Amino acid sequence: MAAARARLGLAKKGDSMAYFRKLGAQLAALQQLLKREDNWLILINADPDAMAGALAFQRLIRHRVHTVTIASINEVTRPDNLSMIRYLRLPVVRWQPVLSRGFQCFAIVDSQPSHSPAFDDVDFSVIIDHHPLPGQPHAAPFQDIRPEYGATSTLMTEYLYNAGIRPGRRLATALQYGIRTDTNTFSRHASEVDLRAYHYLTRFGDPLLLNRIMRSEYLPQWLPYFSRAFETLRPCGRGHYTSLGEVESPDLLVVVADFFLKVHGLRWVAVCGVCAGTVVVVFRGGLGVVDLGRLAAQAFGEVGSAGGHRTMARAEFPVQALDGEALDSFTCRRIQAAASIHRARPGAGGESAAPSGGEQSQEN
Repeated sequence: MAAARARLGLAKKGDSMAYFRKLGAQLAALQQLLKREDNWLILINADPDAMAGALAFQRLIRHRVHTVTIASINEVTRPDNLSMIRYLRLPVVRWQPVLSRGFQCFAIVDSQPSHSPAFDDVDFSVIIDHHPLPGQPHAAPFQDIRPEYGATSTLMTEYLYNAGIRPGRRLATALQYGIRTDTNTFSRHASEVDLRAYHYLTRFGDPLLLNRIMRSEYLPQWLPYFSRAFETLRPCGRGHYTSLGEVESPDLLVVVADFFLKVHGLRWVAVCGVCAGTVVVVFRGGLGVVDLGRLAAQAFGEVGSAGGHRTMARAEFPVQALDGEALDSFTCRRIQAAASIHRARPGAGGESAAPSGGEQSQEN
């Protein structure tokens, strides 16, 4: 336990800041970027962890700058995320490049500039994230990227704690839900500090609001996609593969993939679909046996963007990459080939984190 605490940078028991890391230097560096006359924009790829983290960052800086706005590059469609916005009254607007004219400073939370082309033309001053580091370092003057953390909401809870800010009821509930979703209720990529942050937030959160959000999982119009997933589910390597065909939103792939996590006997699953001319493959499972982030990168890295964590990953590539081959044949063949290489490599059961640029979290 002592070694784990040292690795995470936690203060020793008995210290006044024993709950979390000491972030005095980080807060001082952040303070140097804040000017009363500046308008800040927090840009996110919206999911519960990103929205909660952005709300916390807004709370952290709002009294030191002119305005703080949260904008999402994606449309929020999942019912639990819509419930989160509704019940917690989250002020999230849809990102349009024209919005940049009204802001002097930009922050990105729960993501990194390399994760989406939508971030390409934005000059970020702040990056706060828990996903794997990129191959090429970012140029933002303030960065706190900690892949060992299970959620960005944990990072932001640390910042609020160090700044002496007690989170309000809605903010604490949002951070709790962000931690729950990205760690799959502490069963996936969770650390001691994630548990510590969640325990701390229970003092301030609203359990009734949290339960109301958690119960909002599916929409009636999604049921035909589940039927299609059951019909097309088949073995693929030591995992399983299913295809939904054309989908209105990649969120449907995430919903189905998360559902299959609850099916006994499935080691991992890859759920494929096509949305707006882009093939999307969402991976879930792993259980420490296979590094899905590495598997996704090996299968599809040469035709698009792919990667993620050991137990959750994502790949995207244009339909033109199929080159006339049937979608299911193309994707399943590549996944099987990558899985075979993965099994053949010595020590394949315990790889490190996957390459950057992949899966982010629940909404993705």
